[in-house]
Amino acid sequence: MPEARAASAALPQPALEIASGYAFGGPALDLGALLWDGVCLPDAQVRIPLPMLNRHGLVAGATGTGKTKTLQLVAEQLSAQGVPVFLADIKGDVSGISAPGARNEKVQARAAEVHQEWVATGFPAEFYALGGIGHGIPVRATVTSFGPVLLAKVLQLNQTQEQSLGLIFHYADQKGLELVDLKDLRAVVAFLTSDEGKAELKNIGGLSPATAGVILRSLTAFEAQGMADFFGEPEFDTAELLRTASDGRGMVSVLELAAVQDRPQLFSTFLMWLLADLFHDLPEVGDADKPKLVFFFDEAHLLFHGASKAFLDSITQTVRLIRSKGVGVFFVTQTPKDVPADVLAQLGNRVQHALRAFTPDDQKALKATVKTFPDSAYDLEELLTGLGTGEAVVTVLSEKGAPTPVAATRLRAPESLMGPVEAGTLDAAVKASPLYGRYAQAVDRESAYEKLSSLSSLSSPSSRGAKGPDEMADEVKAPARKPKDDPSVVEQVVGSGVFKSLARSLGTQIGREITRSLFGTARRRR
Repeated sequence: MPEARAASAALPQPALEIASGYAFGGPALDLGALLWDGVCLPDAQVRIPLPMLNRHGLVAGATGTGKTKTLQLVAEQLSAQGVPVFLADIKGDVSGISAPGARNEKVQARAAEVHQEWVATGFPAEFYALGGIGHGIPVRATVTSFGPVLLAKVLQLNQTQEQSLGLIFHYADQKGLELVDLKDLRAVVAFLTSDEGKAELKNIGGLSPATAGVILRSLTAFEAQGMADFFGEPEFDTAELLRTASDGRGMVSVLELAAVQDRPQLFSTFLMWLLADLFHDLPEVGDADKPKLVFFFDEAHLLFHGASKAFLDSITQTVRLIRSKGVGVFFVTQTPKDVPADVLAQLGNRVQHALRAFTPDDQKALKATVKTFPDSAYDLEELLTGLGTGEAVVTVLSEKGAPTPVAATRLRAPESLMGPVEAGTLDAAVKASPLYGRYAQAVDRESAYEKLSSLSSLSSPSSRGAKGPDEMADEVKAPARKPKDDPSVVEQVVGSGVFKSLARSLGTQIGREITRSLFGTARRRR
């Protein structure tokens, strides 16, 4: 300790004041060493208190400045402290966290500069892929669980169409019509706009043929792009993300998104579903010694682009409330301007990599970024344009919850592989996982589509003229007429015993609506 005090005393006074703001007594993650006047000061370590990781954060910076390596560095240390981590792998280069890193001159030089005891280490990891597209255990959601607000975002519906979609879900919930996959939803929309079904919605607002047509066309286009694989069963249980390995380290869940990076609204909204589903199920824990899970949203601007007010309000509320359930959320993007102000206000930990200022718009973004930081001893405009790769401006929440001084930091090197593992190694890891047998094979059981098809046939004296849901969808603009005194299909459904088996894991019954939350997602009982 005398040596440490002597080293601290040797620091320039402004650097000493900054360093004192990071002298935490409890467990913390080590980010790197303080930079002052262009000099790295390894005796002044910049850290994040472990209990503050559930206060959310932002990792920002221009392309190529080292954001992904920062994620890897933080994820490694969280895992080592027994905290599970979720990483969205947009570019396909985060899988290396499962393998020991390669020692080379650059790594050794960086470790020496920041006084890091670098040891090549791989971390326990599970690999997932949306709908099984890519290398990983398939992650699927049922349409019922996904809910109308998130689905409206994926389908790019306007506010009126989003409200109508909510009405369709409300109806399906009440009648026990389970929406497992997209064809189930198309079947219900087609039925409600047919002569047999449209009377069912008169008492709750109705559904115009024009709006139904837009929803059906959006669903058809969505399926044509190969999106149907993401909806179905077995549905992924988000509790899998909270596991620890046998040695006590937190499991790192890597969701590979490289195969769907050209469909940003899909993967960003699916990530929000994962977070919303966790929010439903986790109990309140208040201020804990460490988070239950830390969740990283890469390319976060895609989540907010073109979002409805209802969607943005739901994100803001979810981020605000999920902290008390022990979940930390880090948004990763290019500038703080990519994140709405109400969400940005919830992000207590900041790691800002270099920004470029080549254009007038870049200059505006730079000035806006500087305004989001506390007052500091640095000229932040100059500093942010001069940072090198693997350097960042940091401010976090102290153990008492107060912002720490702004600190220019030379970051540590990750100890795992900084790049992807080989495809063969990745596939072998996926198939060896105990979760593979649970989720790999898709299941198409009887649900709304099959029930409506079956009962459409039963409602006719002869099956010769019966129309299935797909045929009804073709007739949205000009539905066929039936005599007024004929009972509707739903009347026959409610009066029959066929639908008595529709209640499943949600505990729903005929005439009892599924409990939904902020995003209109269904609450599941586990």
